Amino acid sequence: MVLLNSLRCHFFKHLSCTSKTIITSRFFTVRRRVHRLIIPFIHLSKSEERYQHCKHIQTAVKYSTLSSETPASDSFTSPYLSVRICCHKDVADMFSEALLCFGASSTTVDEEESSERSDEIIITSIFSVCKDVKDCISLAADSIGLQKIPSFEVAMHDHTEWIKATQELFRPVEVSDGLWVVPEWTTPPDLQATNIILNPGLAFGTGEHPTTKLCLLLLRDLIKGGELFLDYGTGSGVLAIAALKFGASFSVGFDIDPQAITSAQDNATLNNIGHDKFLLNLVPGKGILPSADFSSSMDIGQTAYDSEVFNESGKYDIVVANILLNPLLELADQIVSYAKPGATVALSGIISEQIPRILERYSQYLESITVTKMDDWACISGLKK
Repeated sequence: MVLLNSLRCHFFKHLSCTSKTIITSRFFTVRRRVHRLIIPFIHLSKSEERYQHCKHIQTAVKYSTLSSETPASDSFTSPYLSVRICCHKDVADMFSEALLCFGASSTTVDEEESSERSDEIIITSIFSVCKDVKDCISLAADSIGLQKIPSFEVAMHDHTEWIKATQELFRPVEVSDGLWVVPEWTTPPDLQATNIILNPGLAFGTGEHPTTKLCLLLLRDLIKGGELFLDYGTGSGVLAIAALKFGASFSVGFDIDPQAITSAQDNATLNNIGHDKFLLNLVPGKGILPSADFSSSMDIGQTAYDSEVFNESGKYDIVVANILLNPLLELADQIVSYAKPGATVALSGIISEQIPRILERYSQYLESITVTKMDDWACISGLKK
């Protein structure tokens, strides 16, 4: 319950709750920055507790769910709203994340449409037709302290157009030499490389974000073969899948969101990884995901590890938590408890200015601590004392 309550206000989640955190401009600079690009309503089975890509909001925030508003029978035919919002460049990243917290399925900051002499930039947001767009934009603007609601235009599009646009935007990501994250609809650029095949957009973790890259690079260097790996906040499952491809013997993924569990399971299948190597679970104490689609395909008795592995402390050789500052601070005891003495614990999802707080919190648990950075994002790792 602690994990559920702590993480609900964080990173890439659709939910129904109220929470507080702090907003910081955080996205790396590229020509087009995608702040959570999903194919709206593509899953037939959705939960009302879904992750929202919302990192730091300095206000009391009332979150809402998209999934409960869209009947499953309409999920492949529902139109969606494309909203072009004009806002000041200085607040584009913050405003994008605020929009996601108040109902947008995705936001794209399009720098190609911005003039260097202009202080304004266009944010393209996707909303369900069930959403009150003006209300969402107003709440988002208020949450980051904007005095005026930005101007915006709304257009309705067919769902199939969004699928096509999604596929056009996601390209293979070269994390490093010989390591690629590849959308399932494309051919890997290097067939001899370690290729992690994903259906992006169903949960966080496409390989593009610096925190994902930092964690992938760390795992590639750490794993020598035979390790038991825990992905604490698995999202798309990219880290757990990568660990297995690097040579880990078994991966376990925790998440608070049933859709993330489903997404990670789908991605494991895309990579020919079965339940003998990879198990997924809702937060400890919540049990195996009770989805018929998921549980029917998983025979725990046939795996090397049964369900008790989820709650065992001191079990894992490597534990990675790529989540957010607040849950990393609040759940430090729990995160570290899963690692064996001498095991590596890695913490990411934080920006550089938050490093001192993580170091202060975890210094009692870890030694030989190292910090790596990329585009003002950080990954902190150390050995459990």
